[in-house]
Amino acid sequence: MRAVTARANPQTEIEEPLYGGLTNTGLTTRVGETVRRPLRPTSPATRALLDHLERVGFRGAPRYLGIDDRNREVVSYVHGRAVLPPYPAWALTDDALVSVAELMRAYHDAVRAFDPRGHRWPGAVPSRFNDGLVSHNDPNLDNVIFRDGRAVALIDFDLASPGSAVWDLACCARLWVPLRASRDCPQPLRGRTLERLARFADAYGASRAERAGLADALPHAHEWCYRIVRGAVGAGHDAFRRYWLAEGAARADRTRRWLADHDREIRAALRRRTAGATRH
Repeated sequence: MRAVTARANPQTEIEEPLYGGLTNTGLTTRVGETVRRPLRPTSPATRALLDHLERVGFRGAPRYLGIDDRNREVVSYVHGRAVLPPYPAWALTDDALVSVAELMRAYHDAVRAFDPRGHRWPGAVPSRFNDGLVSHNDPNLDNVIFRDGRAVALIDFDLASPGSAVWDLACCARLWVPLRASRDCPQPLRGRTLERLARFADAYGASRAERAGLADALPHAHEWCYRIVRGAVGAGHDAFRRYWLAEGAARADRTRRWLADHDREIRAALRRRTAGATRH
């Protein structure tokens, strides 16, 4: 294990809170060119994954740097912008969506040779969608870093675990297209859901089998995500509790119904290809 032995000097290096996701609200900080995060029982697995990505030359993830004097894991700070509400117009463009799909493809290509055996991983992906490839599992808008309007890196690998490319595509598409009731979509994207889904699959270069698998995985990915949320609420996590009571529960139910009601249209959209798309 690499160790970070230098302590943050309070006179020269300020701990700056980083906000975005709910899990580590108020517990993740930036110190200079590093990010300090709480250790988890599955941190060694995440470390092995990040070390592999560094070895194979994948530049779209933080680098693992060690443990600091306060027993926090330390990773490199990735420069750029995460997408936080209120969502900027550039983050809702088709170009941004395409770059996210391309980043996911690059990550899957890089992680394919990683052996996940022998590590303790968080919440298991349904066995039907687990072929051993370690999927990110949480490519939420605030976990993708952009520079100059293009997605360049994934952060927050806390939920990464053995899964599959189609599982990750489902997790990603439901958030970035997004796949949900019109009232829950940003106003500029309403009415464009199926068109953007086809564009996302094309940009990834999804094969016919991957497109079918993506459609199959969507409702399961939705339920998997919200089981995590409900578990956090039940464990007394205040940020998740406030989200769940304010909007999460109602939106989760609307999305569940929308996915079921539009399954046929989703599958038809995934069979279409936009101009210039490559067939696989």
